[in-house]
Amino acid sequence: MSRFSGIKNINQYPLFRKKNQHIISTAQNFLKKILNEDIQSNPKINMPEEKVKEAKNKYKINENKLNIILGIGGSGNTKRIPSKTFIKFMELSSKKYDCNFYLATGNDKKELDILNDILNSDYKNNCKPLNNLKITEILPIFKNCKIAICNDSSFSHLSAALGIKTIVLMADTPLIYGNYSPRMYPIIPDGEMDVTHNTLGKDKINPERIFGKFIEILS
Repeated sequence: MSRFSGIKNINQYPLFRKKNQHIISTAQNFLKKILNEDIQSNPKINMPEEKVKEAKNKYKINENKLNIILGIGGSGNTKRIPSKTFIKFMELSSKKYDCNFYLATGNDKKELDILNDILNSDYKNNCKPLNNLKITEILPIFKNCKIAICNDSSFSHLSAALGIKTIVLMADTPLIYGNYSPRMYPIIPDGEMDVTHNTLGKDKINPERIFGKFIEILS
């Protein structure tokens, strides 16, 4: 397409070398070589303060509570951590803090099953589902929250880019997808030293370990 468009200066990754490439360092090295730019792995989304205040007022977000994002959605079944794991975390955190939970997910049937399990739990009165909102409406809500616990999904990337410390539940994807930002804190399945495609560890994500990292971040 570039050649067809008449672009003379074309740069690209080396052909046939995708296997085992590091998705972050490969891009950084490429940009350094071609453009002499040192790019940090620290993406940021700038959110206007007036949008954050509007969301706070519209959704009655109480800043005196510990507002927590739960990114329960996921792009595939192997990435969706079971509802019982989130509910156990909610139990542990609610014993120590006065919490509100903002439940970020799409409207896939299996995601809605997880959402409904949580909304039928003992913590339903402290939950706000976000499944029917647009991303542009969700982002300023996120910005009003203190911390996020997310599946390896778009919500983990968005919350970290908004400057929110984000615990990423890594069940079935290479670890680099959940620790490339300084605001990401990955949790891998019990019994594993690493995580990658086909780890299939969603049932081995330990809510006690999530809570331990949660306390550590808030300390």
